[in-house]
Amino acid sequence: MTDSFDPLPAAPDPAPAVDVDGLVKIFRDFWRRPKVRAVDGLNLRIGKGEVFGLLGPNGSGKSTTLKVLLGLLRPTAGTVRVLGRPPRDIRARRETGYLPEETWLYPFLTPRETLMFFGSLFDLDGATRRERTGQLLEMVGLQEAARRPVGEFSKGMARRVGLAQALINDPRLVLLDEPTSGLDPVACRRMKDLIRALAGRGKTVILSSHLLADVEDVCDRIGILFRGRLRALGPVRELLRKEDQLQMTLPVLPPDRLRELLARVREMAGGEPDVRHPSVTLERFFLDVVAQAHEAPAEGDSASAVAPYLRGA
Repeated sequence: MTDSFDPLPAAPDPAPAVDVDGLVKIFRDFWRRPKVRAVDGLNLRIGKGEVFGLLGPNGSGKSTTLKVLLGLLRPTAGTVRVLGRPPRDIRARRETGYLPEETWLYPFLTPRETLMFFGSLFDLDGATRRERTGQLLEMVGLQEAARRPVGEFSKGMARRVGLAQALINDPRLVLLDEPTSGLDPVACRRMKDLIRALAGRGKTVILSSHLLADVEDVCDRIGILFRGRLRALGPVRELLRKEDQLQMTLPVLPPDRLRELLARVREMAGGEPDVRHPSVTLERFFLDVVAQAHEAPAEGDSASAVAPYLRGA
């Protein structure tokens, strides 16, 4: 593997949601001496309505890149445009939603009060805040717990409140850091369905996660960072596809017919075929078992489709 990866722009949209050109971020010590080169010459374009996965081991530059996109850090070099504007532009920030890796909420506030508070930060009027709060609580399945202090919530329930606050401003760009952290498999599946629904509304979603199966489920493209450099970039299916092999699924055949078929395949392919029963993912198996155990979700644990107010971007 080479030391760097210089991708061609993959997003055909002439005005991408995120445009990063030669991003460098160096952290310095007290005496202004270079200490860590967290991001090293990152070039990246993310199209509107795309779900993009930013991957890499710890210390690879993922969080630093997200903080630069949020305007929380200034780049050392390079240019960054978010929704056509600099990340620190107030107009870009108004149209960006963020779910941090750790869900920090005021423990004495209820979910309803939390969303009303965050709505006020975006100068939403009272009627709009109440309408969006109700829709978001229904969307994340917390309408029955809307008046309980969030300090009493499990990590998964607090995570759902965090997602709701990230969407209160109807953002065009949504940044999610470990969005499925702390969620049980049912809630995790709902989170992934919601991410795809947001993309269907034209919103751009950038997520960072160490749960690669979740990334594979929802992302259109992924980029893999290592030591601040982009090492791989492309559509998920293309990156994972084995071009030198084919897989074919057949109905179960009688033993004699199967032996006859395998003999023909050996003759034509010049090798021994791999014969096995196809399997579902563990997530799919778990969800099927839960669905069979009860016909309807438990009270207060349901979640609807994407909130109606979240317009197409």
